[in-house]
Amino acid sequence: MTVIVRELRHGDPVDTAGFARIRQQALPFILFTPESVTYDLERAHPDAHRVPLLAEEDGELIGTAQIGLVHDSPEPGQGSLNIYVRPGRTGRGAGSLLARAAEERLAALGATRLHTWVLDEPRYRAFAEKRGYRAARPAHFLRLDLANGTLPALRPPPDGVELRTGADFADDPRPLFRLHAETLGDEPGDVDREFTDYDAWLAETWHHPLLNHELTSVALVDGGPAAFSAAGTDGGTRYATVMTGTGRAFRGRGLAKLAKNDSLHRARAAGFTEAFTGNDAGNVPMLAINDWFGYEICATEVMYVRDLG
Repeated sequence: MTVIVRELRHGDPVDTAGFARIRQQALPFILFTPESVTYDLERAHPDAHRVPLLAEEDGELIGTAQIGLVHDSPEPGQGSLNIYVRPGRTGRGAGSLLARAAEERLAALGATRLHTWVLDEPRYRAFAEKRGYRAARPAHFLRLDLANGTLPALRPPPDGVELRTGADFADDPRPLFRLHAETLGDEPGDVDREFTDYDAWLAETWHHPLLNHELTSVALVDGGPAAFSAAGTDGGTRYATVMTGTGRAFRGRGLAKLAKNDSLHRARAAGFTEAFTGNDAGNVPMLAINDWFGYEICATEVMYVRDLG
């Protein structure tokens, strides 16, 4: 058996479907579709140098790598690579070949520090550490049974607060961009980002095929967005919270809970049966909110970092 690594062929439906399928099997708690894989490739910022790689064994696609530069970081040279091999096809050298190819490409692009997410299992952590990566921080994937679980009761918004959907901002989503940028800046992370490019946000976030504007909920205070819960769907019965956040001036008022509960209830009414989300392990307030909703941790991953040179 021979394993090779190559770039995903742009416009090839077999490659994009294979990439999405491998990611779905390796990470069943994250939404992937062939359309989202194609969209991410076509709309990526040119300075990100995003390249999907595939590992192929005698014509069968068995592994994937997504690589790129964090182009909006004030600190240059920050690279990322995430490698996942199809369950049942590990131990054949695909992961090592993908890692080597990804690291070489990133080094050639000027990357000086590499970041990769690794599932919190001994064999995956050992794989990263053997390649010189060091553990940085954990994060959790969480699942909620929408079909059989019990959501907190819906309550009317307090005085001065109005609930709207993302679709209500179709003509001018800039207020949501400003709120998203503010809340993203306060998210735990290993790389600082300057989230200021509205056009990039439109291309990479607002128009993304997984983002569901109708199920995204926004809490307005005095007519302006104060908190939101952005929803993602994959065309089936799975729903994911893409991001939940509250503007700094409005925190401590339960607005994030209000928006997320509204979105979850509407998702269940629309026939979605599973809800997923993810939180940094140090994001105690958001973990507490998700526990209140009934989410349970279904997997954990760890950020690993390696300095080049």
